[in-house]
Amino acid sequence: MAYSHYERLSALDATFLEVEDHRAHMHVGAVALFESAPLTNADGATDMERIRRMIEVSLHRVPRYQQKLAYVPFFGNPVWVDDERFNLNYHVRHVRLPVPGDERQLKRLAGRIMSQQLDRGKPLWEMWLIDGVEGNRVAIITKAHHCMMDGVGSVELTASMVRATPDLERRLSDPPRWIPRPAPAPQELLRDELARRAAEPFAGLAALGRALIHPAVAWNGLVDGLLGIGEALQVGLRPASPTPLNIDIGPHRRFDWLDMDLDAIKTIKNKLGGTINDVILTIVAGALGRFLHGRGLFVEDLDFRAMIPVNLRTEAQRERLGNQITMLVAPLPIAERDPQRRLQEISKGINELKASRQGAGVRTLENVSDSTATTLFTVFARLSTASRPYNIVVTNVPGPQFQAFFVGSPMLTVYPLVPLNRNQALGIALFSYNNGLYWGFNADWDAVPDLHDLVEAVKLEFETLRSVAANATSPILSERKPVRRKSKRSRAARAHG
Repeated sequence: MAYSHYERLSALDATFLEVEDHRAHMHVGAVALFESAPLTNADGATDMERIRRMIEVSLHRVPRYQQKLAYVPFFGNPVWVDDERFNLNYHVRHVRLPVPGDERQLKRLAGRIMSQQLDRGKPLWEMWLIDGVEGNRVAIITKAHHCMMDGVGSVELTASMVRATPDLERRLSDPPRWIPRPAPAPQELLRDELARRAAEPFAGLAALGRALIHPAVAWNGLVDGLLGIGEALQVGLRPASPTPLNIDIGPHRRFDWLDMDLDAIKTIKNKLGGTINDVILTIVAGALGRFLHGRGLFVEDLDFRAMIPVNLRTEAQRERLGNQITMLVAPLPIAERDPQRRLQEISKGINELKASRQGAGVRTLENVSDSTATTLFTVFARLSTASRPYNIVVTNVPGPQFQAFFVGSPMLTVYPLVPLNRNQALGIALFSYNNGLYWGFNADWDAVPDLHDLVEAVKLEFETLRSVAANATSPILSERKPVRRKSKRSRAARAHG
């Protein structure tokens, strides 16, 4: 039998394909700014040949960059296969901003690029190099489909192309030759899927045998799993309050950003207590309260919630591709105007959330779907999207706390992007890098024409919280340690902060 190679997508990865449509584009992304001089040649033009060579040298570390989607006949399950016609020039693109090349123009361009769906017939990523940015800078806009990676995974992919030193020459050796592994024939994919499904009853018998040997462990696991699924369904099917941010969105995007000093956030945490994530959510909640109040809403009546992705990777799984996350839904007290009380409410709520079975329940649904039919988790995701259990996504991804370089050029800032669901007009992503905290605001063009007002509200809430912390004498909260249930089951979820 001829050799062939493919990899199944997990239930969660496949779900990001299934929930995408022409309005809700499921790609993550970022806008990074670099010093332009190290990226130019002797004539002063951007050295695209050297840049593409550097990228090509790095690609072999991340095979997913050179893989595309195929589908199992009849069942429709997606799999990854090597792209026998991979062309780097299609994925790496070069444009120039018109004069004056200011950040407003760059934001508009980023929004336009993020408004375009990725071509599913090719590897699902693009990299745009943007010349002509004011201040002698170059921007690199990256986008990759969420089925390939989560926020943490995207950091690892970016890390494959940036370096901790500007030393470049020794790394620009000839790239390894791309030799795609043969893709399986459709009948082979169908045969393997039928065999996998036929083996499921035997896997169940094996699990039953283990349960008979260790009945107490099996019983605890079954109870925890069922209770977790119950909590996940209860949360996932209970709608949050309707707001102007939760309408049927269009295909066009606005993108805005903001810089903060990470040490200032840490100082607030140390003076007022809680975690970095608690401080961020306190700022977000206060800003959203201001923003929606400015829209004429009576925010005291709103049950406003945020979906917070939680990284499940262990140290040994840092370079694993795909999505290694679970989702937690947390209430945001947007009507609370006192920042200290808001921080206390958020810290208490997150602590209770981590001690709950909500995240474990979502993970159990994923695992069951992986072992049976991936459509099971897709159905849960579609029902959850339709019921709208949260108003906004807020994700915080930790990055390297040192200066990174791309083709010898220092990376100055990087602003992440989280995709929007079809009834969610705003998403907020944060990335910590080199002692900075960088905010990316992704919004539907028509639903949030006043996106900059929200950015200004975030600035104001940050300054307010910093002023409160400067006058505080001792923490109002202790550094939180999540309460654990009395269970023999360990919890993998750890939130950043």
